[in-house]
Amino acid sequence: MASLNVGNLGEFLREQRRSAQLSLRQLADAAGVSNPYLSQIERGLRKPSAEILQQLAKALRISAETLYVQAGILDERDREETEVRSVILADPSINERQKQVLLQIYESFRKENRLQTASDDAPEPSDAGADVATPSN
Repeated sequence: MASLNVGNLGEFLREQRRSAQLSLRQLADAAGVSNPYLSQIERGLRKPSAEILQQLAKALRISAETLYVQAGILDERDREETEVRSVILADPSINERQKQVLLQIYESFRKENRLQTASDDAPEPSDAGADVATPSN
């Protein structure tokens, strides 16, 4: 797990709060945290837990994964995967069985691509035995 990058997180939170046109007190109340605690997070003095980040994300109406990435808790690639999963699971036009099948297909494609990337990055086999003649029939 990456270390928390609270300086950038605090700046990001402040920008999100301002763009949502919320005061520090309004966001603190909406997220269920104290005003001084939120101020310390924004100034990079505190490292909020994943639970607090989730509460802040809900109050700001942004994805918790976005804050996790900003805090260094979640890798960008993990966030993309999580968002795809969330969209599939939230789709009301498909049933639970269809959602599970889609998730299985999605994961199998990701696994296949990881394996392909790994084999593309693997060193080529040595040609040391290439000049050895093979017997012919």
